Amino acid sequence: MTQVLQQTVPRIKVALIGYGFVGKTFHAPLISAIEGLELFIIASSDSEKVHHDYPAVEVIANAEAAITHPEVDLVVIASPNATHAPLAKLALETNKHVVVDKPFTLDLAEARELIEVANRQQRLLSVFHNRRWDSDFLAIKTYLLAGKIGSIAHFESHMDRFRPQVRDRWREKAQPGSGLWFDIGPHLVDQALQLFGLPQSVEGNICLLREGAQIDDWAHVVLNYTQHRVILHCSMLAAGGSLRFVAHGTEGSLVKAGIDQQEAQLAAGVLPTSDTWGQDDDQVIYYCSEGKAHSLATPAGDQSRYYQGIADALRQGAPNPVSGVEALAVMAVIEAAVAASQSGQRQVLALTEHEIAQLR
Repeated sequence: MTQVLQQTVPRIKVALIGYGFVGKTFHAPLISAIEGLELFIIASSDSEKVHHDYPAVEVIANAEAAITHPEVDLVVIASPNATHAPLAKLALETNKHVVVDKPFTLDLAEARELIEVANRQQRLLSVFHNRRWDSDFLAIKTYLLAGKIGSIAHFESHMDRFRPQVRDRWREKAQPGSGLWFDIGPHLVDQALQLFGLPQSVEGNICLLREGAQIDDWAHVVLNYTQHRVILHCSMLAAGGSLRFVAHGTEGSLVKAGIDQQEAQLAAGVLPTSDTWGQDDDQVIYYCSEGKAHSLATPAGDQSRYYQGIADALRQGAPNPVSGVEALAVMAVIEAAVAASQSGQRQVLALTEHEIAQLR
């Protein structure tokens, strides 16, 4: 367990590295919603874009200069995936606390190195697995933990999109850290691990389906547990008809059709301080053992709870909302699925006994 030196300053000054879709849509507004955090610097080459949204925030074009700024306490890495590890390492070695957007790193070796540096520097290292606080996930988690459908036998989690045209952007180019599995897979995997823990083995089928695709745009991964199976699926060619979650158990089934609305709200300018923040009117359908359908309420989501957790960890010594070893486990499943797809054989997770013990 990493011992983190707590902050005594009233507000924690944050440097946000990157102001693309993720930095602008998620990190900046969620950070700004937390009283104990101050969005102090944004590293971006487009100062006009940043100042349109945050006129008082300092903009620095150079990421390294923003990271090493002497007044910065916490660095949030929201730059392209291949830069996560080197920028996070620089921040940790400069005695900054660090939040890394998913995916944590490109591989397990990079993830382990960052955890080691954070331990040595006694700095907080956390990964932005914000989907733990989605309404759809909170709903399915609530009813599974309550034993609504008895013992789980079959669980499916889908995050599908309809983007038939290949876009000219780094996420869709053939380069390390790109592709749909590295983009959506960490969300699917982290939620599954939160519900069920580490699987015994992983099967995977990851491929390119769209004309002109350079990197994977479809993934179907199976996590094998002793008494149940978990299916994780994402696609760029699903115009409709997908269900977000399906769970079958010994005493019934649960179905959640609609997705969490926070991303759409943030993109539309709705902030976490809004009265409608995180509301989800799409109810969970519970099929009892007699086959009758019943509607169950969906709780509101609130991804700002992640950054509230970061503030509490740094100011009060509260637990890290997403620890480095938890993110390491996600990367182990991501890697295992890729290896399974390439080899056509089941894979076990490449985690050490010590790492597994920390996750129990």
